[in-house]
Amino acid sequence: MNDLFYVSAAVAILSTVMVITKLNAVHALLYLIISLLAIALVFYSLGAPFVAALEVIIYAGAIMVLFVFVIMMLNLGPGSAEQEKWMLSPGMWIGPVVLVIILMAELVYALARSALRMPGIAMVGPRQVGIALFGPYLIGVELASMLLLAGLVGAFHLGRRDKQQAIGEGR
Repeated sequence: MNDLFYVSAAVAILSTVMVITKLNAVHALLYLIISLLAIALVFYSLGAPFVAALEVIIYAGAIMVLFVFVIMMLNLGPGSAEQEKWMLSPGMWIGPVVLVIILMAELVYALARSALRMPGIAMVGPRQVGIALFGPYLIGVELASMLLLAGLVGAFHLGRRDKQQAIGEGR
Protein backbone atom coordinates (compact mmCIF):
# COMPACT_ATOMS: atom_id res chain seq x y z
CA MET A 1 0.00 0.00 0.00
CA ASN A 2 3.00 2.32 0.31
CA ASP A 3 3.38 2.32 -3.46
CA LEU A 4 -0.27 3.28 -3.81
CA PHE A 5 0.23 6.15 -1.37
CA TYR A 6 3.33 7.53 -3.08
CA VAL A 7 1.97 7.32 -6.62
CA SER A 8 -1.33 8.91 -5.55
CA ALA A 9 0.53 11.67 -3.74
CA ALA A 10 2.69 12.31 -6.82
CA VAL A 11 -0.39 12.50 -9.05
CA ALA A 12 -2.04 14.87 -6.54
CA ILE A 13 1.00 17.15 -6.46
CA LEU A 14 1.41 17.15 -10.24
CA SER A 15 -2.25 17.87 -10.90
CA THR A 16 -2.33 20.59 -8.22
CA VAL A 17 0.63 22.30 -9.88
CA MET A 18 -1.27 22.10 -13.16
CA VAL A 19 -4.31 23.71 -11.48
CA ILE A 20 -2.17 26.65 -10.41
CA THR A 21 -0.37 27.10 -13.71
CA LYS A 22 -3.28 26.71 -16.16
CA LEU A 23 -4.74 29.98 -17.41
CA ASN A 24 -8.03 28.54 -18.62
CA ALA A 25 -10.51 27.90 -15.80
CA VAL A 26 -11.96 24.76 -17.40
CA HIS A 27 -8.52 23.20 -17.80
CA ALA A 28 -7.71 24.06 -14.19
CA LEU A 29 -11.00 22.48 -13.11
CA LEU A 30 -10.12 19.20 -14.85
CA TYR A 31 -6.81 19.02 -13.02
CA LEU A 32 -8.49 20.02 -9.74
CA ILE A 33 -10.90 17.11 -10.02
CA ILE A 34 -7.98 14.76 -10.70
CA SER A 35 -6.19 16.17 -7.67
CA LEU A 36 -9.23 15.54 -5.48
CA LEU A 37 -9.55 11.99 -6.77
CA ALA A 38 -5.86 11.39 -6.04
CA ILE A 39 -6.34 12.69 -2.49
CA ALA A 40 -9.24 10.25 -2.12
CA LEU A 41 -6.88 7.42 -3.08
CA VAL A 42 -4.38 8.71 -0.52
CA PHE A 43 -7.08 8.49 2.16
CA TYR A 44 -8.00 5.00 0.97
CA SER A 45 -4.40 3.85 1.13
CA LEU A 46 -4.16 5.18 4.69
CA GLY A 47 -7.09 2.97 5.74
CA ALA A 48 -9.95 5.48 5.59
CA PRO A 49 -12.32 4.34 2.82
CA PHE A 50 -15.23 6.33 4.27
CA VAL A 51 -13.24 9.56 4.16
CA ALA A 52 -12.14 8.70 0.61
CA ALA A 53 -15.78 8.27 -0.44
CA LEU A 54 -16.68 11.58 1.21
CA GLU A 55 -13.81 13.24 -0.65
CA VAL A 56 -15.16 12.04 -3.98
CA ILE A 57 -18.81 12.78 -3.27
CA ILE A 58 -18.49 16.13 -1.53
CA TYR A 59 -15.44 17.76 -3.06
CA ALA A 60 -15.13 16.35 -6.57
CA GLY A 61 -18.90 16.22 -7.11
CA ALA A 62 -19.81 19.50 -5.42
CA ILE A 63 -17.03 21.49 -7.06
CA MET A 64 -18.00 20.20 -10.47
CA VAL A 65 -21.67 21.15 -9.95
CA LEU A 66 -20.69 24.54 -8.55
CA PHE A 67 -18.50 25.27 -11.54
CA VAL A 68 -21.29 24.32 -13.96
CA PHE A 69 -23.68 26.64 -12.11
CA VAL A 70 -21.19 29.51 -12.31
CA ILE A 71 -20.77 29.02 -16.05
CA MET A 72 -24.55 28.93 -16.46
CA MET A 73 -24.98 32.10 -14.37
CA LEU A 74 -22.34 34.01 -16.29
CA ASN A 75 -23.78 33.18 -19.73
CA LEU A 76 -20.92 34.75 -21.64
CA GLY A 77 -22.75 34.88 -24.97
CA PRO A 78 -21.78 33.86 -28.51
CA GLY A 79 -18.04 34.26 -27.92
CA SER A 80 -18.16 31.46 -25.37
CA ALA A 81 -19.37 28.96 -28.00
CA GLU A 82 -16.14 29.32 -29.98
CA GLN A 83 -14.06 29.15 -26.81
CA GLU A 84 -15.94 25.99 -25.84
CA LYS A 85 -14.98 24.37 -29.16
CA TRP A 86 -11.34 25.22 -28.46
CA MET A 87 -11.58 23.85 -24.89
CA LEU A 88 -12.97 20.55 -26.12
CA SER A 89 -10.12 19.90 -28.54
CA PRO A 90 -8.57 16.43 -28.20
CA GLY A 91 -5.13 17.78 -27.33
CA MET A 92 -6.43 19.38 -24.16
CA TRP A 93 -7.52 16.01 -22.76
CA ILE A 94 -4.14 14.22 -23.00
CA GLY A 95 -2.77 15.30 -19.60
CA PRO A 96 -5.94 14.65 -17.58
CA VAL A 97 -6.55 11.31 -19.31
CA VAL A 98 -3.02 10.08 -18.53
CA LEU A 99 -3.40 11.04 -14.86
CA VAL A 100 -6.85 9.44 -14.63
CA ILE A 101 -5.52 6.22 -16.17
CA ILE A 102 -2.81 6.15 -13.49
CA LEU A 103 -5.44 6.69 -10.79
CA MET A 104 -7.71 3.99 -12.24
CA ALA A 105 -4.84 1.50 -12.30
CA GLU A 106 -4.10 2.36 -8.68
CA LEU A 107 -7.74 1.94 -7.72
CA VAL A 108 -7.90 -1.50 -9.35
CA TYR A 109 -4.66 -2.45 -7.58
CA ALA A 110 -5.99 -1.20 -4.24
CA LEU A 111 -9.30 -3.02 -4.58
CA ALA A 112 -7.53 -6.22 -5.60
CA ARG A 113 -5.29 -6.00 -2.56
CA SER A 114 -8.09 -4.98 -0.18
CA ALA A 115 -8.85 -8.64 0.46
CA LEU A 116 -5.31 -8.95 1.81
CA ARG A 117 -5.34 -6.60 4.78
CA MET A 118 -2.03 -5.02 5.61
CA PRO A 119 -1.04 -5.46 9.27
CA GLY A 120 -0.74 -2.20 11.13
CA ILE A 121 -3.38 -0.36 9.09
CA ALA A 122 -6.59 0.19 11.03
CA MET A 123 -9.79 0.89 9.16
CA VAL A 124 -11.56 4.14 10.02
CA GLY A 125 -15.31 3.74 9.69
CA PRO A 126 -18.20 6.21 9.71
CA ARG A 127 -18.72 5.78 13.46
CA GLN A 128 -15.19 6.90 14.30
CA VAL A 129 -15.49 9.87 11.94
CA GLY A 130 -18.81 10.90 13.51
CA ILE A 131 -17.47 10.58 17.04
CA ALA A 132 -14.43 12.69 16.12
CA LEU A 133 -16.47 15.36 14.32
CA PHE A 134 -19.03 15.76 17.08
CA GLY A 135 -16.58 15.24 19.92
CA PRO A 136 -13.33 17.21 20.04
CA TYR A 137 -13.94 18.95 16.69
CA LEU A 138 -17.51 20.14 17.39
CA ILE A 139 -16.61 23.85 17.31
CA GLY A 140 -14.83 23.46 13.96
CA VAL A 141 -17.83 21.67 12.47
CA GLU A 142 -20.20 24.36 13.73
CA LEU A 143 -17.98 27.14 12.37
CA ALA A 144 -17.84 25.41 8.98
CA SER A 145 -21.63 25.09 8.94
CA MET A 146 -22.00 28.81 9.77
CA LEU A 147 -19.60 29.67 6.94
CA LEU A 148 -21.57 27.52 4.50
CA LEU A 149 -24.82 29.14 5.65
CA ALA A 150 -23.33 32.61 5.12
CA GLY A 151 -22.22 31.59 1.62
CA LEU A 152 -25.71 30.26 0.86
CA VAL A 153 -27.36 33.50 2.00
CA GLY A 154 -24.85 35.55 0.00
CA ALA A 155 -25.45 33.47 -3.13
CA PHE A 156 -29.19 33.90 -2.71
CA HIS A 157 -28.88 37.68 -2.46
CA LEU A 158 -26.53 37.87 -5.44
CA GLY A 159 -28.77 35.69 -7.60
CA ARG A 160 -32.18 37.12 -6.78
CA ARG A 161 -33.91 39.77 -8.82
CA ASP A 162 -35.58 42.86 -7.43
CA LYS A 163 -39.36 42.91 -7.71
CA GLN A 164 -39.33 46.23 -9.61
CA GLN A 165 -36.83 44.89 -12.14
CA ALA A 166 -38.93 41.71 -12.66
CA ILE A 167 -42.11 43.77 -13.12
CA GLY A 168 -40.41 46.08 -15.64
CA GLU A 169 -39.18 43.13 -17.71
CA GLY A 170 -42.59 41.45 -17.68
CA ARG A 171 -44.24 44.22 -19.69
